[in-house]
Amino acid sequence: MTPVSEGAAEVRRPPATVAPGERGATRIADRVVSKVAAQAAREMLAGQSGDTTPAQAAVVVHHGAAHIRLHVEFDYPCDIGARCADVRRHVASRVRALVGMEVPEVAVHVERLHLTPAHGAGQGRTR
Repeated sequence: MTPVSEGAAEVRRPPATVAPGERGATRIADRVVSKVAAQAAREMLAGQSGDTTPAQAAVVVHHGAAHIRLHVEFDYPCDIGARCADVRRHVASRVRALVGMEVPEVAVHVERLHLTPAHGAGQGRTR
């Protein structure tokens, strides 16, 4: 055997395994979930004209489930019900995937409709 010289690195042993129930928990703040939800809504609205206000989200996390309220603006004309359903589905999916929380409710509030230039700008009344 060779003697161990001073200053040699100690042998580290792996930590003892701890039962999953005793490890603790990760808590994700409502503010973080809100930012994820707003970004997911912006992903769905990315094809709209650039002069719209970005989507805003408010989230309440209760018993590990995220209840989301979104405020969005749409270009008009469009199928508002279908757009809301698409946004709702996409936001719930992204929050589940990125944050790991269930999303039982996504309320979409349409704050404003923007008339697209092709459907009203410069067009007078026709008979």
